[in-house]
Amino acid sequence: MSNRFVIRNVKRTDERPVDIVIEDGRIAKVASAGAAEAQAGEDGIDGTGLYVSSGWIDMHAHAFAEFDPYGDELDEIGVRQGVTTVVDAGSCGADRIGELRASGRKAATNLLAFLNISRIGLERVDELSDLAWIDAERAAAAAAAHPDFIVGLKARMSRSVVKDSGIEPLRLARQLSRRLSLPLMVHIGSAPPPIRDILALLSEGDIVTHCLHGKPNNLFDAEGRPLPELTAAIGRGVRLDVGHGSASFSFRAAEAALRAGVRPDTISTDIYRGNRLDGPVYGMANVLTKFMLLGYRLADVVEAVTVRPAAWLGRPELGRIREGEPAHLTLFAVRSGPCELIDSEGERRVADRYIEAIGVYVHGRFIAC
Repeated sequence: MSNRFVIRNVKRTDERPVDIVIEDGRIAKVASAGAAEAQAGEDGIDGTGLYVSSGWIDMHAHAFAEFDPYGDELDEIGVRQGVTTVVDAGSCGADRIGELRASGRKAATNLLAFLNISRIGLERVDELSDLAWIDAERAAAAAAAHPDFIVGLKARMSRSVVKDSGIEPLRLARQLSRRLSLPLMVHIGSAPPPIRDILALLSEGDIVTHCLHGKPNNLFDAEGRPLPELTAAIGRGVRLDVGHGSASFSFRAAEAALRAGVRPDTISTDIYRGNRLDGPVYGMANVLTKFMLLGYRLADVVEAVTVRPAAWLGRPELGRIREGEPAHLTLFAVRSGPCELIDSEGERRVADRYIEAIGVYVHGRFIAC
């Protein structure tokens, strides 16, 4: 007998109500609401008033619980936040990437990872200050040992991380990226190195994370216009990721980007224990609500955590709801009412509607958020 679960009368982001029938963890049928026939003994939920999308993907989070401050329990930042797939953004380098992967096997949330180019990862927050920690041979061995887990390389290129190393860690990362045929995710923040030097080293498929931070050395000039180097980078296929975090999302920077016609490709949280519990991140739904407040359509913000990250990861099945494929689903509500939102600069704004994660279906079971 199959394990059957039915989500009835739930809306897609195009407002079309559907029934979704899941059997043995796979989507058996997507039909107009009311078309799925009931069967004795089936499990399920009434999705009236709720939305469904493919499972949310967080492209920048920190899921190695042992690290402090940049760590957390995977399911606390994953399924309990409506996120079915977390991509750890460089918590671990070659020294401990195997431990990160092993911890993920115990969780309900899918886990993938960027490999920190520093072998020590975030055991220290200045992990690129000593070039001896960038061990190309150990990184190559880690990538070879975990080819279905490591999706790219991570370099945190801001002053507090590189200290006196300047741009050299990124040059070494670029060499390693070409050797291993893995893209780069590059964290940007305070100079040095200058943002122009960073952008010059990025290629098609690389990701700039923290793209909407409000500190100096950002992607826009004093008048809010995109830097020429940013325009050139986008033109050659460099992607932009939000990576909200404790210090890397500004309402004003996001508004300037929107006025300039620059939109992030992916919306991510940069979530870890501290900014989950004490803010300003709290969870994926909170971050998505901020973009709705800025004027983004619901369909656009959902695409930025489903279709787009899934395509970048080369796993398009994670970003769609298709009969015959494994069910990775997020159920959420859009509530009316005041919701205070805080950016990384401490600016507070009040939205009149907000997104609330309700639950996920993943690995053959429904989990409430």
